[in-house]
Amino acid sequence: MRSALFHSLTLDRRREASLYCQLSEEVRQAVLAGRLRPGTRLPATRRLAEELGISRNTVLGAFAQLLAEGYLEARLGSGTFVPDALPEYLLPATVRSHGGPGKPRTPPGLSARGWTLAHTRVSAQASDRPPVPFRPGIPALDLFPHALWNRLRSRVARRLPPGLYTYGHTAGYPPLRRAIADYLQAARGVQCAWEQVIVVSGAQQALDLTARLILDPGDPAIVEDPGYPGVRAALEAAGATLLPIGVDAEGLVVEGKRPLPAARLVHVCPSHHNPLGGTLPLRRRLALLAWARQRHAWILEDDYDSEFRYRGSPLPALQGLDRANCVLYMGTFSKVLLPALRLGYLVVPVDRIDAFTAAKALADRQPPLVEQAVLAHFLEEGHFGRHVRRMRTVYLERQAALLQAVRASLDGVVEAHATDAGLHLVGWLPDGTNDAAVADALLHAGLECPPLSRHALGSRPRPGLLLGYAAFTPDMLRRAVREMAARLRTLRIPRR
Repeated sequence: MRSALFHSLTLDRRREASLYCQLSEEVRQAVLAGRLRPGTRLPATRRLAEELGISRNTVLGAFAQLLAEGYLEARLGSGTFVPDALPEYLLPATVRSHGGPGKPRTPPGLSARGWTLAHTRVSAQASDRPPVPFRPGIPALDLFPHALWNRLRSRVARRLPPGLYTYGHTAGYPPLRRAIADYLQAARGVQCAWEQVIVVSGAQQALDLTARLILDPGDPAIVEDPGYPGVRAALEAAGATLLPIGVDAEGLVVEGKRPLPAARLVHVCPSHHNPLGGTLPLRRRLALLAWARQRHAWILEDDYDSEFRYRGSPLPALQGLDRANCVLYMGTFSKVLLPALRLGYLVVPVDRIDAFTAAKALADRQPPLVEQAVLAHFLEEGHFGRHVRRMRTVYLERQAALLQAVRASLDGVVEAHATDAGLHLVGWLPDGTNDAAVADALLHAGLECPPLSRHALGSRPRPGLLLGYAAFTPDMLRRAVREMAARLRTLRIPRR
């Protein structure tokens, strides 16, 4: 039911302040004055937008601002509420409590469960150690053109325009956005103007922004099962109800015995499924687009490593087939260049540019402008294309070396097959094996092989290990496989 506050609220389009600023200020003052009491549940953003006669993007922008400031909190599966206790820095000085230190506060905008989930599933993967075999998702750091990159950075620094010393455009450095748009149109078949490209701090931020803007708490979201754990973390932190859908050799099962359920969003890796490697064929792509159009749902296309396809040309993006403006397209330079760059991109429909840009401003304002400028030159001058072509040859060599070593040293214990794309293989274990226990034992031997079971949500996939090869020379891979074989010979392989 609509509260008395929102019933009496009047937004004035003639005022200089934007509608979203007016709405956020009204709610902010109502919370501080006690007119919105602790624990009050706010109306859903869609319903509130209808009742106030404004766009949902306006309400989303206001709520995002208030969540970031701590005046509201999102509770997993329940909605948006006034916090039971406001963060201390928001309270008037006369009512602040100065008790001793306690548990770290949950950051504004995340429920306690959402923060715990995101913290354990995402930051636990971080490490400042050099990559150890067979850590997946890491490119060949030894072959990155560091000298060229440093020359470009020096050139940018010498010719630095005054604008790069101040705040830049929240959606990203315009020359970089143009260069990304040109690349995506030519190499991936993405249909977009450069203004639709939003530069983000890596793929995880693209996931987080999309989840917060597209989903209300409790909204159903389809995820691939097994799939990338970081996707689940971002969607669950936003309060989504996850609907796991199985995958096969061709990726997401779109046309199974049962049709896809109704959902607000589906996350999919059509060019190279993470982690199994399937490629979504045209008939499934068209079926998925038809489903989204009929259900008024969004598709988040995750194109995390499509550059590295070893047989034939990279497949055109799903977004290029979209005629209903229901596809959000995301990619990253972490897998192609360096993870430390923390630069990626999100391509959004024209009518969603403002909403995503506003949300980006609340998240981190902008990625470092100098690095954006260097990357723009790297793309514009053709260095990016040359680097990708070189890495395709190198990675195919490294994949072949890994396969040869597995067949020579692990025959009958680990089964692996060549793939047409990507930076890792799946090493399949005998049926019934506890792959998590095997992965833990190998980690103690200095080998990082994530188990496939940890990528599953509702399914029980065949046991296997992810074997990344891109970051390691053929000699390193052969030594690592011999070490794995020696370790497995002494290990009584546990059953699950």
